[in-house]
Amino acid sequence: MSSINPSLKVLLNLFKIQAMLSRRLDPLTMYGIGFNDFLILYLLHEAPGEKMRPTDLAERTGLTASGVTRMLLPMEKIGLIARQAGERDARVSLVVITAAGKRIYEEALGTANHIAKQIVPAEYGKNNHPLVGLLKALGGNLE
Repeated sequence: MSSINPSLKVLLNLFKIQAMLSRRLDPLTMYGIGFNDFLILYLLHEAPGEKMRPTDLAERTGLTASGVTRMLLPMEKIGLIARQAGERDARVSLVVITAAGKRIYEEALGTANHIAKQIVPAEYGKNNHPLVGLLKALGGNLE
């Protein structure tokens, strides 16, 4: 009989934590968005010119290009983001945060920060904490 190795146990626990975090961040729905929408708005808000290519969003979120496209469609439909032709190449589309998207992001940010402080003790968020190092090693490089 084989047993689960410690690395797999870490991944199983990360999956459980992800599910728990999704539930804890449910209050973001009062702004009409979920946590994944919040992540997209955050990335666009922080991007130069507040726009990114969908492929860059996919890379930054760890999702596939088709997964990001499925996330963007409802956000575009409700006016949080818009598509824009690339400045140098019209074949390249860009995703840009709209004024409504900025407003929702800024309103939701306070709630997200409050929830995060309840979930993650301050010392775990410091750059020199081993947990931060592990998350970065696993690809959690959102800064």
